[in-house]
Amino acid sequence: MTNLPTKIKLYAKSKGVNSIDFLTDVIVEQLAGEDPKIKTWNLSIDEPTTDQLNNFETAANEEVTLQTVLNNRAAEYPSVKDQLDKIYHEGIDEWKKLIKVTKDKYPKG
Repeated sequence: MTNLPTKIKLYAKSKGVNSIDFLTDVIVEQLAGEDPKIKTWNLSIDEPTTDQLNNFETAANEEVTLQTVLNNRAAEYPSVKDQLDKIYHEGIDEWKKLIKVTKDKYPKG
């Protein structure tokens, strides 16, 4: 089962739970050669079945893809200090051009 923690987050959110601590609330375990599974469930909502979690497969894949894009962008953007310096010395339009290069390299979708 791919993206199990993401599927769990989406399932919980659909049940009104917006925050999960994966060290205490829900513990996911993956043994060698096996798919990850829920080891511990300490939320106030029912533990989901495999079928319930599979209903979130597409949304989980989209979320993981988006997070990868955002992480790639964050890694390539100049520091905030350098961005502010760019704006101060060259103006907002030059800053937008600088940022657009990274946004174009890693589009959201």
